Amino acid sequence: MYNRVILMGRIANDLELKTTQAGVSVLSFRIAVDRRYQTKGEERKSDFFNVVAWRYEAEFISRFFAKGRMILIEGELQTRQYTDKNGNTMYTTEIIADRACFTGEKANGGGQPSYQGYPAPHPAEVSNSAPAAVSQGSPADFTSADDDDDYPF
Repeated sequence: MYNRVILMGRIANDLELKTTQAGVSVLSFRIAVDRRYQTKGEERKSDFFNVVAWRYEAEFISRFFAKGRMILIEGELQTRQYTDKNGNTMYTTEIIADRACFTGEKANGGGQPSYQGYPAPHPAEVSNSAPAAVSQGSPADFTSADDDDDYPF
C-alpha cells in the first residue's frame, strides 16, 4: 500500500502552535491550493485542505510561516472520526505532514527572503562563493584517464 500526498499552496489561517498534555507540539491549519484549470470569465477556484503537523515540523512551520505564505507539504492522508457537541459521528480527512518546505517565494517582494521577525543571517553566512580555505583547483590538478576501459563502475 502507498499513501503519499504532496501539495503546494498558501496557508489559509493564522498559525497557533499548541502542546498536548504529554508535551508534544501540534499545529493544525488549512492550505488553499489553486486548481490547474480556470473556466473563462470565472475566478480561479481553490481547494482547501486540512493539515496537521507534529513535533519538530509543527515548531518549524509555526516559526517560519504565516497566513498567506506559500508552503509545500508532504505527508500522508488520514481519515478520523469524532463525535461533535450534538452527539453526531463526524468524519474528517487530514494530511499528516511529515515534511514542510519553503517554495522560493519572496515574501516581501524586494527580492530578499523574509525571516519574519528573526534576525537575518550575516551576508557571509549566505554567500554563494566558496570559503577562502577551499581551493577551486585548476586544469593542471587533473590528469586524463587512460582509455583502457578499466573503470571501477
